[in-house]
Parts: sequence; structure tokens; C-alpha cells
Amino acid sequence: MKYQFENKPQVEKAVLIGVEDKTSALKSSKEYLDELEFLATTAGAVTLKRFVQRMDHPHPKTYIGKGKLEEIVAFAKAEDIDIAIFDDELSPSQIRNLEKDLNCKIVDRSSLILDIFAKNARTARARTQVELAQSEYLLPRLTRMWTHLQKQKGGIGMKGPGEKEIETDRRVIRDKISKLKKDLEKIDNQSVTQRKSRTGMKRVALVGYTNVGKSTLMNQMSRAEVLAENKLFATLDSTVRKVVLPHPDPTQPPVVFLLSDTVGFIRKLPHQLIESFKSTLDEVKEADVLLHVVDISHPSFEDQMATVNDTLQEIGVIDKPVITVFNKIDLYNPTPSSEDIFEDETIYDIPTLKKTWMGKLNDKVVFISAEKGENLAELRDMIVDQLISVE
Repeated sequence: MKYQFENKPQVEKAVLIGVEDKTSALKSSKEYLDELEFLATTAGAVTLKRFVQRMDHPHPKTYIGKGKLEEIVAFAKAEDIDIAIFDDELSPSQIRNLEKDLNCKIVDRSSLILDIFAKNARTARARTQVELAQSEYLLPRLTRMWTHLQKQKGGIGMKGPGEKEIETDRRVIRDKISKLKKDLEKIDNQSVTQRKSRTGMKRVALVGYTNVGKSTLMNQMSRAEVLAENKLFATLDSTVRKVVLPHPDPTQPPVVFLLSDTVGFIRKLPHQLIESFKSTLDEVKEADVLLHVVDISHPSFEDQMATVNDTLQEIGVIDKPVITVFNKIDLYNPTPSSEDIFEDETIYDIPTLKKTWMGKLNDKVVFISAEKGENLAELRDMIVDQLISVE
């Protein structure tokens, strides 16, 4: 087993492993592992190969079948793989069994996402939320983490609890969880006080799948310097900026509102993170209007929209006024099979996009490119009209 030292960070060689139901389309398997690879890259790993097994349900002991496991073992040994990343949450027993066979670090999707959140946590609030989620994830896996961390230090899936001080006592972990919850409650109370000071102002919240361009749009709308990277979960903390837009009636004062950027959603988001970050989503709960930003260039943007709507349903805000913002139209590449309305699949324009099913989704739809600043005037007008209508 190789040792990895914190003062010498290195790129970890990874394999990706997924199980798909036999009734699922092969296209879905590829898209899911595309996202998993993007997560792995964001965490700092390089993917050497993907393995997908189609079966009725994951194997209870090893997640994958015996034959597929032997294939992965052979590849991992030949290529000296550091880490095997699975596209579902594994049970503690599955992780132990897989470690014995593969002789490398085993990371499931939840652990990988937690690792990325830990890497990107900047403020005390975000760090506390992530540490709480990690501790709750770690508790049932405590025995596995103890034996594993004796052999390997640092790397993907190892940030946060247990990295500097291995906690083997479940009572210690539970005490830590209790303390983190109290710390988070204090931070949340401070945030409530801050929001109360903004009483009377209209609020608009950006929501959407991770990496759809919310932060870029935030910068365009408010001229704020918000981190905007082509990485998953580049932004964890809510960012709030005041925006002033002209009223359609020149005799009326301008429309002033608070625009907030929130953490992006993702498929199979660990439930520990949803619970820990619910307080961050209070900006969404208290918003008068939601801007649901969609990356129209992504091949699975419809699935991403469904994931966002499911999350909004879970936090109880699905009935708020929503403007659907189809972003990245400069990167959109429709195909005749998906939209017969496009005569040339390399050419688009906004009037044509409005004739598609997307443009007819509801009465509040706009097509933009936040990166290029295209059609933002229509979005601004739509926001103003919506805010005036909710007064």
C-alpha cells in the first residue's frame, strides 16, 4: 500500500465503477459516469478507466458481480490504481470487502462529494456544515475508517474528520456532532438577524444544478466578484448583492432587490449534506422570485431540471414564482432528432428557441448566455415585471 503525504500532493489514479439497471438506457450510464468523472476531476483525480455492470440490483457484499470485480482487480493491479470511485453510496461492509479485493482506497459518490465540499468550504458556516455532514457520514463507517487511515494519509475522501486525529470512540463522534449542530445553530441565528435587517426589500434567488452558470449570472447582474469556475460546487456559501433596475414606468422609482446565489444541486446529493445545508437554503425559502438557471448545452439538462425541482419540493418552495433561465445558448447544439424545428443543427437564434418545447414550458422562460452577456436585458425586464406583480 502506497503512502501519500500531505506536503506532497499528487494526482491520484482512479477507476470509476457504476451499476445500471438492465432496463436503463446505455446513454444514461454514460452520462452518469461523465458526471462522476467530472466530480473526480474536481477532487483532483485522473480517471484511467470506467467499469459499468448492468444487473437487476447491486451485489449486497461487493456492489458488483464476481466476474466484473475480477476484471477491475486485474486492471487496478496492472495500472497501480490509487482509488476506486463508485457511483452510489456503499455500505460499510461493501467498502471493507472491496478494499480487501482491490487493495486500494474505496470512495463512494457521497464521500467524493463531501470531499469536494470540504475542499471548497471557505467560511466558518460552510466549514461547520461540511464537517457536520462528514461526521454523520463517518459514524456508521468508523471501524473501516480506523483501519484504513492507519495505512493511508490524506487524499480524496480523507479530508475533514479523522485526518489529523483518528476518532475511534463513537461517543466522541456523537459529542462532536452535537457540538457542531450547536455551533451551526449560533451561526444560523446570526444569519437570521442579518436577514431581518433586510426586511422590506424584495428578494430573488438563483437556483439550479451545479455548474450551470449561476455565479457567472450573479456577476453579470450585480457586478459582484463571485467565484465562477468550470468546476462542481465552486460556490458553497450564499452570496447576496443589491441590484437596482429601472422601472418600466419612468415616473416610478427604480426596482431594488437582493439577488442571492446558492449552492448548486446534484443527482444523489448525500442526505447528510441536504440536512446540513438546509439553513443555507433559507435564502431560497424567503425569496419572492426564483431564477431556475439551466445549462441548455448539457445533454441531460432535462434530468438536471427534475433534480432541482425535486430538491425545491423537498425544502418546500416549489410553489414560488419561477423564471426558467436557459443559460449557455452560445454552446447549445440541437439535433434534428430532438427538435425538428431546427433546419440546421449548427444554427440557432432566440426566436427559434422560443418556438421549442422549452420556450413553451411556462410563461416565464428566457434564453441567455451569461458568459457572453447575451439577452440579459430580457431577463432583467422579466425580473422587474415579476417583482412588480408580487407587490
